[in-house]
Amino acid sequence: MNTLDDSNAYTDDHIAAYPVEYIAGIDLYNAGEFHAAHDAWEERWMGEVGPQEKLFLQAMIQSAVAFHHLEIGRPGAARQMYTRAKEKFALLGFDIFMSLDLVDYQAQLDAALSWLLTVADPRELTQPEIKPPRISLQSEISKFD
Repeated sequence: MNTLDDSNAYTDDHIAAYPVEYIAGIDLYNAGEFHAAHDAWEERWMGEVGPQEKLFLQAMIQSAVAFHHLEIGRPGAARQMYTRAKEKFALLGFDIFMSLDLVDYQAQLDAALSWLLTVADPRELTQPEIKPPRISLQSEISKFD
């Protein structure tokens, strides 16, 4: 299988090219298992990885944790994780990393979470219906270190 459709977030080529924790985290994230996705990515992040991959994984972890915090009713903590993830994606400076289109992912992230930034205290807000991003990798295998 080397093509993507709506049901597949990645191909066999991605499975061969990228760490198992990254792929597992994608599956968990897309299933709405944000804390478990965090755990999978953190396992890789804590290991011997290059600085760019470490920064990327930390941003992904923080974006997953933002959704977990919303699930447990902590919008202030969700906002903190969302803003930290955005900062790390900006520091990373790639449009695509590990075959993830970061421009698209961040647009989906902003669509889901930017409401957290609309007031000084996000606890004052009623959480709208949100649609977390769906991670789907680009077909081309891309950089990671």
